[in-house]
Amino acid sequence: MSNELKPQELANAPLGQTSAYPESYDTSLLFPIARSIGRQQLSIQPTPSWYGEDVWRAFEVSWLNVKGKPEVAILRFTFPADSKNIIESKSFKLYLNSFNQWRIDLIDLLKIMQRDLSDAVKAPVHITVEAADTPIKAVARLTNNTPKQVWSLPTCANSDELALEAILLDDLDIECSEYEPNIDLLAVLEPTEWRNETLISELLKSNCPVTGQPDWASLVISYKGPAIDHASLLRYIVSYRNHSGFHEQCVEQIYCDIWQRCKPSYLDVYARYTRRGGLDINPRRRSEVSPELNAHVDQAVRTPRQ
Repeated sequence: MSNELKPQELANAPLGQTSAYPESYDTSLLFPIARSIGRQQLSIQPTPSWYGEDVWRAFEVSWLNVKGKPEVAILRFTFPADSKNIIESKSFKLYLNSFNQWRIDLIDLLKIMQRDLSDAVKAPVHITVEAADTPIKAVARLTNNTPKQVWSLPTCANSDELALEAILLDDLDIECSEYEPNIDLLAVLEPTEWRNETLISELLKSNCPVTGQPDWASLVISYKGPAIDHASLLRYIVSYRNHSGFHEQCVEQIYCDIWQRCKPSYLDVYARYTRRGGLDINPRRRSEVSPELNAHVDQAVRTPRQ
């Protein structure tokens, strides 16, 4: 659409403007745009009678549960083609981000989103939670006071060969209250208890120091040394939620804090960040090159968001 044809209704749209990162839930962030604006340019007038829908997938939806622990989901939004309005895309992202620090359960979250979006487009909006389609597959569940999920990472998405096994931290039922990095959250179980393990979390989130927008990553930590308390490590990872830092800086700080606090003899910290504009950044810092970690692990460690 040329500038001279750009309607006045779009003059205040968030797209192309500097926007502050929302700190709390705010339905006013949604910016509806009348479908009639674009349909005035169609070659058939009046608009034909048709059936259809617009399907949007949100790969970075996150909120806090009642204990303050982050939750993540992939949501599918279906907007009917006969709705009066559509939602401007940047305003939709800002609206979804406004839930990041809100304590709420998933059912209530979906109800609120459905209400807000339906009101905005003037038609019923359908929301579903999509299953995570990821090459990381659960292979066992251990019970040792605290449930742990053991995951296998294939060397590539179409391979049955296992590169390593990893424990998913995100199933731990913990309370979280700190959302700025704090090394004191890290703890070891017993200095004399030695482990060689790989740990995974999909709950690493930080904010771009330039734009203030959220960055999401899968975090893989492999170490040898005194047994790290898994709950303490997950709380530490969650503590980056409000931190402003570049991808590389976050990974290097995580590495330094674990090295200093937990004193492993070997450490490998690797983050797969969600791509933006077709580009993803995946920093990795390790104390030595380990033959035990398959060179293809970077292809295996992909979140559903990637």
